[in-house]
Amino acid sequence: MLSGIVENIRVAFNGLRSNILRTLLTMLGITIGVASVIVLVSVGQAVEGFVRSQFLGLGANLVIVFGGEDERGNTVRLTMDDVRVISDPFNVPDALQVVPQVVRNNLPTQSEDRETQGRIRGVSENYLEVRGRTMLNGSFFSQEDVTGQARVAVLGLDTADRLFPNGSPVGRDIRVGDVRFRVIGVMTPIGGTFAGNEDDLIIIPLSTVLSRLSPDRSLSGERNVTNILVQARDNDSVDSVARQIRETLREERNISFRDEDNFQIFTQTDLLQTSESILGLVTIFLGLIAGISLLVGGIGIMNIMLVTVTERTREIGLRKAVGAQRVDIVFQFLTEATTISVVGGFIGLMLAIGMSLLASFALPDLDVAVQPASVALATGISAAIGVLFGVYPASRAAALNPIDALRYE
Repeated sequence: MLSGIVENIRVAFNGLRSNILRTLLTMLGITIGVASVIVLVSVGQAVEGFVRSQFLGLGANLVIVFGGEDERGNTVRLTMDDVRVISDPFNVPDALQVVPQVVRNNLPTQSEDRETQGRIRGVSENYLEVRGRTMLNGSFFSQEDVTGQARVAVLGLDTADRLFPNGSPVGRDIRVGDVRFRVIGVMTPIGGTFAGNEDDLIIIPLSTVLSRLSPDRSLSGERNVTNILVQARDNDSVDSVARQIRETLREERNISFRDEDNFQIFTQTDLLQTSESILGLVTIFLGLIAGISLLVGGIGIMNIMLVTVTERTREIGLRKAVGAQRVDIVFQFLTEATTISVVGGFIGLMLAIGMSLLASFALPDLDVAVQPASVALATGISAAIGVLFGVYPASRAAALNPIDALRYE
């Protein structure tokens, strides 16, 4: 049996070499199809990994609360009252830490000789711990700084490089709007997240931002905040924290059971699952589009094998006349079709690896790599196409009458 397979493969390669140009053109469709499928799947997986890292870069076990709209469509913002009730361990016992945030973008910011548009974020002293960030230089502000409305600032690395390109910013002054701040630290860079470039920030104590840079108040006179980060005790507590926050805010805002929430609560899991579902569908869609070229390649193999059967009619008749069985003829032509397909698939795999390396070089943020599963997929697809589109020509060859085949001119 094994010797027969080896012999059929040898005959198949001899046939391929005898018509090398025709063989290469036949392989082209399979090569392009396999390369396209592998590259698109690899890029899709890389994008999913990148998006996952962006969400995980927000911190661990986070629940994020935003303002919403009431039944009339009016915007209802979060306030410091909301922060206080959420921070109460009696209301949200599974919350580990709470960080209110006030975001102000495009505020004019100046250093000694530079000017830029600053992205300001007012936070509490536990911001670093909740977000899982560290300091590159200097230190973060303390609870005393928040309580005392200290005019201190911590910079992201990109902001620090832009405002102080010739030295360390620690201990030097910047002006945000009309307010002067002393820079006390620079954070370790982490790159961008779905919320933007996290290294292009100016972090200031929440109380200072509320009193000097963001004087907005609600109708009740409370200070407004942009969002609230709540860290759950562990991964298993995230859903319970979200539920407790919802119940607390509905009670605090006197929302009846008939009315919808006028706030929004998101967990990292919710955001991640939504994004991965969308990206998964996009990857499948792109893979199906690339699969069209595989179909075209398979049709090309069927066409060329039908031509081969016609050209080798006398050979088929001779083999049957000397005792070759129907299954031997079928197996011979299936082997030739599969050989064409597998060789084309191997070339496509090599091309996909090269394209993946090129994509990784062009897009360093994406870890584009051909996975072992993709190699198995390419091999399986190539072999399956060879068998699927080689069955009809092989059956047609096996069905030839040996007498008619020997008379064929």
